[in-house]
Amino acid sequence: MNVCQFGLAEEPTLGADYEFVEISLERKGSRPALLIAALVVAVLFSYQAVRVWIADHRINSDNLSAIQKGAALEPENAAAWDTLGRFQQLDFVAGDSNQAIIAFQKAIQDNPLSAYYWMNLASAYESVGDVAHARDAFSHARDVYPLSAQVAWNYGNFLLRQQQLAEGYAEIQSAIRSDPSLLTLAISRTWRSNHDVNTLLNQVLPADQEAYFQALDFFASAQQAEAGLIVWQRLISLGKPFALPHSFPFLDELIREDRADAVRVWREALIAAGVPNQEPQNGSVIWNGNFAGDFTNGGLGWRWDNPVGISIDFDAAMPEGNGRSVRLDFGGGNNPGISEPFQYMPVEPGHTYRFRGYIRTESISTESGMRFSIHDPHHANVVDLQTENLTGTHLWNAAELQVVTGPDTHFLVVSLRRDPSRLFDNKLSGTVWIADLSMIPVDAKETGAQR
Repeated sequence: MNVCQFGLAEEPTLGADYEFVEISLERKGSRPALLIAALVVAVLFSYQAVRVWIADHRINSDNLSAIQKGAALEPENAAAWDTLGRFQQLDFVAGDSNQAIIAFQKAIQDNPLSAYYWMNLASAYESVGDVAHARDAFSHARDVYPLSAQVAWNYGNFLLRQQQLAEGYAEIQSAIRSDPSLLTLAISRTWRSNHDVNTLLNQVLPADQEAYFQALDFFASAQQAEAGLIVWQRLISLGKPFALPHSFPFLDELIREDRADAVRVWREALIAAGVPNQEPQNGSVIWNGNFAGDFTNGGLGWRWDNPVGISIDFDAAMPEGNGRSVRLDFGGGNNPGISEPFQYMPVEPGHTYRFRGYIRTESISTESGMRFSIHDPHHANVVDLQTENLTGTHLWNAAELQVVTGPDTHFLVVSLRRDPSRLFDNKLSGTVWIADLSMIPVDAKETGAQR
């Protein structure tokens, strides 16, 4: 006998006891009835699948009318109403914030446990000036997901826009504790809200190096050295070591703004980084003038940018010298302009200095050779000096300059220099060495004063 058996259980759990219901397929009319029932079920499932597909297609379109029709096809789909609400809020042509509120409310009716939907509703309320309901919606979002960095961040920014600053800062601080990637934005928003660096430090930022360095980088990019100096003091007060390059963006801004504070910041950065103090003891303003230490490539140390076709290395000191010499080799393949290695030197306005540097050349080609250069990077034509142009081969030679700073000069740049040759046969080859650079204030030589 042909029998169709259906298993029934109260709960579909493993090990449940099934009771089988037998339907005889030999009974008259059983087979057609079963076939009809199966077809009905198939049609219903197909209809439902097509309806869902059409609704999804409409909801994901870029046409307001289509999205509305799609949401109507699935009235209990919270995501559909949320999509409609966002479209109505953000569409500058056909948008309607009041209709967006209605759509967001329907989304929340279907899923009241979505902090995301509550925040969208809050944004819509704020866009129509209903601050009280916006704040209430944000409170619901926070109740739904109290640990969410996104909720705290959006709520905090809402409070800042309402000039409820203390509450806003507390929310933003909570957000960045949960999600440190928000630090840079938090610094920017807080600074724009009141331009008070102490508020930023005391009410928003955690007292750690990462936060302080991001604040320093922000103030460097915003050209706000004064605020950056306050952050720097907080950073140093932590008493923790850090890598020297972390200080370079802020130091570059201090140099750009002609701030004498750069010297103190540089010294403190060297100590924090555990770098041996290479400040000369003879009053010279050139750090590591004997090249005993490696190039720092930032701050007030030597910088080198690896120009194409030039190799660099350290050699032994020149006879009766100390430290090391720097050797540059030129392969003869190009005609470079050279202005490195270079260093920013902190100087006093209206002072006289005596520069001395040793240079040696071997087989330097072209008429444009090697020399030392000193110039004021911030005041054109105030200081722009060069030593003698050396080509061919020369033994160690002391190159000297008398440098008089301008009334507003706080930094000078010292570098090895070579101008591109204007001749047809202009490819540079050969080797140059430099060693024992110093620039000493004239009064320091007379009185023995130390910088």
